[in-house]
Formats: sequence, C-alpha cells, structure tokens
Amino acid sequence: MIENWKIPLLMTVLAGFATVIGGFITFLVNRNNMKMLSLGLGFSAGVMIFVSLTEILSTAEGLLKEYYPISYHWIMFGGFIAGVIISKLIDTFVPDHVEEDLLIDGSNCPKREHRIKRAGLLTAIAIAVHNFPEGLGTFLVSSQDIAIGVTVALAIALHNIPEGIAVALPIYHATGKKRMAIWYSFWTGMTEPIGALIGLALLHWFLPQVFVGFFMAAVVGIMIYISFDTLLPLSHEYGDWHYAITGIMSGIIVIWASLLFLNGY
Repeated sequence: MIENWKIPLLMTVLAGFATVIGGFITFLVNRNNMKMLSLGLGFSAGVMIFVSLTEILSTAEGLLKEYYPISYHWIMFGGFIAGVIISKLIDTFVPDHVEEDLLIDGSNCPKREHRIKRAGLLTAIAIAVHNFPEGLGTFLVSSQDIAIGVTVALAIALHNIPEGIAVALPIYHATGKKRMAIWYSFWTGMTEPIGALIGLALLHWFLPQVFVGFFMAAVVGIMIYISFDTLLPLSHEYGDWHYAITGIMSGIIVIWASLLFLNGY
C-alpha cells in the first residue's frame, strides 16, 4: 500500500463535492422562470459536449495509444458506440409514467414536470458514470505527484460545479424539492471518491488500461446522446433556439476558459 494515500483521497472527495456547489447555485433562480431553465439546460449540454469531446476523449486516447498504437482509434470508436447503445437502452427502459409526487403545487402539467425530472435523472446517471474514472485518475495522479494532482483536482472541481447545476436544475424545477436536488448533485459527485478507493485497492495490481480507456469512450457516447436527445430539445421547448444556443455557447466558454486558466495557459 502506498504512503500518504490520505491526501490524494481527500483531494478527490473535495473535487467530487463541488457538484453540490452547483446544486446550491440553482436555488438563486426562480424555479418557475422557464427562460432560465432553457438557458441552464443549454449550458449543461454545452459543458457535457465540450468535456466529452475534448477532456474525456483525449484521456481515453492517452490510456490506449501507448499499448494499442494501431488499433486505439477503433477501441475508442467501439467504446463510443457502446455508450450510445447503453443510453438508448436507458432511454427505452426508464418508465414514462407520471407519479403523483412529481406534481408541483397542483400543477395541471404533470407530463411536462415528469419530462424535466427525467432529464435530470438521465443527466445524473451520465455524470455519475463520468465522475467515476475521473476519481480514479485524480487519485492515481495525486499519489505519484501531489503538485500535479492539485491542478487536476482543481480543474475537475471547477467543471463539477456546472455539472452539479446540470443535475440539480431540472430536478428542482420538476419537483420543487431542494433536498432532492442537492441529494442528486451530491451522489453524482461522490462517485469520484469511489473511483479513488478502487484506485487505491488496485494500485499494486495490473490496471487494465484498455478497459479504462474503452469505458471513458463509452462515457463520451452516453453524454453526447443525452445532450442531443434530452437536454437540447427541452432547452428549446422551454425557451427558444436563441436561449438554447446562448446556453450552449456559455457552457463551452465557461468550461474552456476554466480549464485554460487552471492549466496555466
């Protein structure tokens, strides 16, 4: 077992906990403001698309390229397709019925509220899956070099804030329950320390990088699918394409600038 494992583990927990900050930010906006919901859903989609196609995909490539210099492109492509299939299965089997506790203040639009909540649940699943390998990676990097690990943890914490917004915003709009919104944003972030604990357990064992790389490519497929299938249509429905596009571009700009700043560019 490595020495000084507590600091890397703590850093991973704090990075994951940043999703809760995003959850609390959602309460600063009137939940009946559908234009802000439209902007927020577009923002969430922008963050997920950018992080997927840049940070996560490049990490998957780095894990695979060294050991599979010829076939790594196809392994990544296969992982992406697997993620799309998983998303389609989730989309198919998550029930579309409307439960009574989804109604808000006697609202006569339960279908609308259910769809918003469902968007939040699917986003939470995607981000929870995404955060698991992030926690694994943060712990492994930090266990080797604390200075680099701090940079990685800060970058992850910063982009976990808008991810927390992506989860909590639709849940809060659909249910009006602050505790529920915070709870979902919390557990999506806490998959990171779970990944760190597994990294701690596997540190002295052979870590199958092909599996981790394939898994992260699958996460890209999941996040892209949910962005285009759920977040963007809802963003358009509760605002218009101007709000949706503004949200998308704002999400991309915020997450890109934050990563540039934290990487010292």
